[in-house]
Amino acid sequence: MNSLIVYLNAERVGILDQDDSGLLQFSCDQAWLEKPSAMPLSRSLPLQSEAFPGKKARPFFAGILPEERPRKRIAEILGISDTNDFAMLERIGGECAGAVSLLPEGDAPTDPKDIRHRELTEPELQKLIAELPGRPLMAGTDGLRLSLAGAQDKLPVIVHNNGICLPLDNSPSTHILKPEPDHFPGLAANEIFCMTLAQAVGLNAPDTEYRLIGNKPCILVQRYDRATDEEGSTTRLHQEDFCQGLGFPPERKYQAEGGPTLSDCILLLRDWSTAPVLDIPSFINGLIFNVLIGNADAHGKNYSFLYSGGERRLSPYYDLVSTIAWPGLSRNLAMKIGSCKSVDAFTIGDWKKMAKKTGLGWPMIRERMAKSCHSILKELGEVQAQTREYNEAIGTLLHETIGGRVARMLEALSRQGKR
Repeated sequence: MNSLIVYLNAERVGILDQDDSGLLQFSCDQAWLEKPSAMPLSRSLPLQSEAFPGKKARPFFAGILPEERPRKRIAEILGISDTNDFAMLERIGGECAGAVSLLPEGDAPTDPKDIRHRELTEPELQKLIAELPGRPLMAGTDGLRLSLAGAQDKLPVIVHNNGICLPLDNSPSTHILKPEPDHFPGLAANEIFCMTLAQAVGLNAPDTEYRLIGNKPCILVQRYDRATDEEGSTTRLHQEDFCQGLGFPPERKYQAEGGPTLSDCILLLRDWSTAPVLDIPSFINGLIFNVLIGNADAHGKNYSFLYSGGERRLSPYYDLVSTIAWPGLSRNLAMKIGSCKSVDAFTIGDWKKMAKKTGLGWPMIRERMAKSCHSILKELGEVQAQTREYNEAIGTLLHETIGGRVARMLEALSRQGKR
């Protein structure tokens, strides 16, 4: 039997075991269950004394690991199987999304007042960026045990005095560094544009910053699951994505592959948010925004809950990108709207179907569709001006594309209103 101790920040929560046949099992510590402040790791792993077998435990723990190509490459570097979740968590599970850390027995979590980092010089940073595709998350580097979900190359970092540092010894990071992939030219400027637009129209989205490191466009995303006080101590805030909350493993993040539907997401918000009356309309705003910018990739792992101050709330939006900027990418929605599979979901009947299926009022959704359209039209030119210096061609393309999509939705709403 192999074991890892599971922590939320500095507090021991339980044990993740792997038996001789490779199956996982998670058990909460009795001492944790007896604490008045105890909270579950996930909606899918409620507080209970009985152990959770692998089928129940895996969606959450596999959900904090990288996916697809980065996962396979990390496994090659570490000399482990890319299907062995436990072995990967053992090697890179020190600094994960949310407040979770997995450490061997005897290793203590990092004290927030004793955060260790190493500042990177510009040549070191350029070298790291160049190495990242072949060494995702800097796997195998001494002193680093970093994990982030997703299939894109990215790295948790600490920004200190505007310099970029590597977090050492499981210290919490403050930002995520995302270099632009060679096969998606313009992605950095695209994401900056869409995230800036989201903030401009009132969506809750973290701050992003464009940086050119050598000749490589990158973005720095401030982590919403970290809180840094005036003294510089950084605390992890727990989070879980919707796939984890619903018990879907990461390989089933798309509806077409048996993953979450919009109905599942709305039911999850009703059941698990501590303020569903606020979070459900916010989720609808995000859904409309993703359609208007042309983001077909808003799947179950791109929505999360943030646990803070005893509340569970819809997290800020992240990974907002206009995927239709690349004609070769699928236009199929990660989650269908009504009967519509395409990101060109402008037929009002599909939105009405979605409203009926999720138990939401069509007038509320219609009002938010119109308001989103007008807000985007108002802010689009200013956002283009703000981000023009990063990639003028991408800014022009997005301005024209998003403006055209807003016009189509307003036209559909107008036609529906005349019937």
